Amino acid sequence: MRPILLQAHERSLTKIRYNREGDLLFTCGKDKNPCVWFSINGERLGTYNGHNGTVWTIDVNWDTTSFVSASADSTVRIWDVQTGREKNTYTLEAPARCCAFSYDGNNILYTNDDVMGKPCEMYLTDIRMRPAEGPSVRINVSHLGHRKITSALWGTLDQFIITGHDNGELVQWDVKNQEDVRKEKPHQFQIMDLQTNRDLTFLISSSKDCTAKLFDVETLEHLKTYTTDRPVNSAAISPIKDHVVLGGGQEAIEVTQTAAQSGKFEARFFHLIFEEEFARVKGHFGPINTVAFHPDGKSYSSGGEDGFVRIHHFDNDYLDYDF
Repeated sequence: MRPILLQAHERSLTKIRYNREGDLLFTCGKDKNPCVWFSINGERLGTYNGHNGTVWTIDVNWDTTSFVSASADSTVRIWDVQTGREKNTYTLEAPARCCAFSYDGNNILYTNDDVMGKPCEMYLTDIRMRPAEGPSVRINVSHLGHRKITSALWGTLDQFIITGHDNGELVQWDVKNQEDVRKEKPHQFQIMDLQTNRDLTFLISSSKDCTAKLFDVETLEHLKTYTTDRPVNSAAISPIKDHVVLGGGQEAIEVTQTAAQSGKFEARFFHLIFEEEFARVKGHFGPINTVAFHPDGKSYSSGGEDGFVRIHHFDNDYLDYDF
């Protein structure tokens, strides 16, 4: 399995995201310029210039006409994928942390951090409205007794939202009633990433407590646990096999030796049902911050603290192999 190496960003990666067809790969990092690439050969198509701070999260709508980015410069921006022009800009009172398109592509959710005396808030906005009209829903998360939101996504049929928090909480929100309807605390430390499987029935969370956990999206019932010996920054579910990939590693600032092995910066593959680790992929020189499976399941990508994105196309041995 020989990877395609993309020197994507000058600073560490924060999020990578495939579009629905999988022909494009979107990346963002701490160097303020999201990029888009051809996933088949790693050719860069372009960058989206406009942010003035770290871009924490990006998401692309289902027909790949628009994508949204949330940045530490306290703005959330919607871009035209093809031309790179800004469509809308939403300005917040504190750094933006999460953003996601609804399934129909007409609404976005975004959140801000609880810094400078500002509460953590979650916003829902119809992008067909002008930004000056303000968000259609605004929920004060801190006022309801929850800690800062670190990751968020839409649930089934856009009826609810699931958020991960920096104290390990997982919360399900009713969109219509604007209230939290389910709350679990599956992790001891901060939840770093949330991802669903292809048909939005399962949810996998990754945490600094060295575990990733699988849940039922509707009920938040805890189903499986995948345990490592290093913090897990991101986890993804294969669309064609009962496999999950975990990315993480010891914080770069804590690694005293220069050997890549000392920080354990491998991508780790676990069986979805049996919870057993069966493979590791090395390569990154620093923690893996984000991982994603290609929609066809025949490749996956990882983005690391080293500023590189690695696109791994699986060999036939992997595709033919049954656990």
